[in-house]
Amino acid sequence: MAGVVIGLIVTATDAFRTGTLLIGSSLLVGAGLRWGLAKVGMLAVRSRFTDVITYGVLGLAIVLLALMAQPDPLIRIPFLEDIIHFSVR
Repeated sequence: MAGVVIGLIVTATDAFRTGTLLIGSSLLVGAGLRWGLAKVGMLAVRSRFTDVITYGVLGLAIVLLALMAQPDPLIRIPFLEDIIHFSVR
């Protein structure tokens, strides 16, 4: 949670890409920690599988979107641009 809070603070100080990368990577680290910890005590209201998949997918999506953000995207995924142009027309 500390990584997400730091990422939000960095994002609020006009470093959008860095802040969102911190948030996404914090979620990915959280997925790894949840996968590695066998028991979490009374906080376990969902299964480990659900937590790992949710944190992993959301973290990966945030990292990819941060890397694709304009201006000057670090990665380009051509079929996503085609989908946006087709849907927005």
